Amino acid sequence: MKNIVLLLIILTSCTSKKNTSPIDFTTVFETSNGKETATYAQTISFYTSLAETYSEISIQAIGETDSGKPLHMVTLNPDLNFDFPDIRKNKRILLINNGIHPGESDGIDATMLLFRDIVQGKIDMPKQTALVTIPIYNVGGSLNRNSTTRTNQNGPKAYGFRGNARNYDLNRDFIKSDTKNAKTFAKIFHLVKPDIFIDNHVSNGADYQYTLTHLFTQHDKLGGSLGDFLHAKMMPQLEQKLEEKNWDITPYVNVFNRTPEKGFSQFMDYPRYSTGYTTLWNTLGMMVETHMLKPYKQRVEGTYELMKSMIEIIEIEGDNISKLRQNAVEEFQKSKTYPIQWTTDTTQSTTLQFKGFEGQMMPSKITGAQRLKYNTTKPFTKDIMYRNHMKPTLEIDIPKAYVIPQNWWAVLDLLKLNDIEMTTFQNDTTLLVKSYKIKNYETRTQAYEGHYPHYNVDLENSEEQVTFSRGDYLITTNQNGFRYIIETLEPQAPDSFFNWNFFDTILQQKEGFSPYVWEDQASFILEQNPELEKEFILKKTNDQDFASNWYAQLDWLHKQSDHYEKAHLQYPVYRVQ
Repeated sequence: MKNIVLLLIILTSCTSKKNTSPIDFTTVFETSNGKETATYAQTISFYTSLAETYSEISIQAIGETDSGKPLHMVTLNPDLNFDFPDIRKNKRILLINNGIHPGESDGIDATMLLFRDIVQGKIDMPKQTALVTIPIYNVGGSLNRNSTTRTNQNGPKAYGFRGNARNYDLNRDFIKSDTKNAKTFAKIFHLVKPDIFIDNHVSNGADYQYTLTHLFTQHDKLGGSLGDFLHAKMMPQLEQKLEEKNWDITPYVNVFNRTPEKGFSQFMDYPRYSTGYTTLWNTLGMMVETHMLKPYKQRVEGTYELMKSMIEIIEIEGDNISKLRQNAVEEFQKSKTYPIQWTTDTTQSTTLQFKGFEGQMMPSKITGAQRLKYNTTKPFTKDIMYRNHMKPTLEIDIPKAYVIPQNWWAVLDLLKLNDIEMTTFQNDTTLLVKSYKIKNYETRTQAYEGHYPHYNVDLENSEEQVTFSRGDYLITTNQNGFRYIIETLEPQAPDSFFNWNFFDTILQQKEGFSPYVWEDQASFILEQNPELEKEFILKKTNDQDFASNWYAQLDWLHKQSDHYEKAHLQYPVYRVQ
């Protein structure tokens, strides 16, 4: 009898199935012999059934998307625990994002296979790693299914569209968060707090032999010992593991309308992009970019093997990754400055053994101009130059805090969404602060993702006593989100809230003057202020355009007077040094 009881216990403990009825977990990708991808409904149904059958899987609808349908999060944890503070105590977390561009569907199918094969024992269950996936991030784009918009792509048969339900490219929306998708992603990201992040894509651009390319977050921008680990250890380990599995991989080929032989540079993933955003919390991020011209089956299988290889690395390096991430914030805050603008470092490069195809320029039969043509019957392996180092071109002093008046609620809402710690003044408070005046800026002349972003911002700095109202916000930089704070609140950062038009109302002067009235007032002011008169005469002497423009002269005088409004060009975020 004891032996029978023991046998029953063993048999029970060997399975985690909740539902013993047979369910066919063969995917659409497999039944179509690698020619088709699952629809949104099929994908969610697959994970729902998987969660109902295996206790290691949980599926949750977390928040809204622009499509009106929810965003789902699926978690795989062998401990059967789905409370993330508990998970983080003894496991590293890998977050996999799929379908941000649903036409690039490789990761959608590959992740379904991965989760299924882990719980069914076809591959080893990770011991140190919990997996989380967003099955399809761009739900609206996935529902907008077609077979034509990925003009250059070799399969699948039908797929989703790049733009979301409101035609936003979600991989440009992580800072500005115009979409419900982006706001829900932030909710998921700060709930999960992943150590490693993978965003699955398909490339455009040059032709070459590789099915797989990787686009790790730029390691110099990530910075410190964490950036060194990503560049010198994690990336080579991934490349080596895939090579051992006969999957060649190369850095993302950032080349368009020319062959790669002349070399290329690493793509700079600013915070508008997924991996640039996740980097702000020192998450080790990478995009997988499979090659558009390779067969769909091959691309999905390569994505699957890459994610398996990354799990193997996390299993080995998990403790080290945790320590490096914990130290990263402290490393940055020990520095007195923070880099906010970057350029390619042309003094450093790596030599790649690159496997490409011969290409040449020839006359186009359509346009008569020169067009690029690759010859896939002529493969080559050549040494080419890869510039994978960046250097800062602008650094700012790290302040102790920022102050934001409560009326700028759109900015404050995004800071709160991203778990930024802040306090409000309990009384009216006067502080000595550093103040910015917008001196010059340029603006895109064509719409870009629902905005006309600014760039080349030039500032005037001053120190002044400013009285803030009860309820205004003080945001210290001594917190985990300090990189997000700096990258969004410093106007000269490429993806600052200023550059994304959140403060455009300060750029418009609200009050002006009638020239025939102001002329007499200005004359009186000059009579009463000899120093201003000297400056005015000097400006007319040295600037012929100014001297020949009567309105510019009156406007300049108006701006030197007490009549000129203080809000014009005054950046309403202040630095506490």
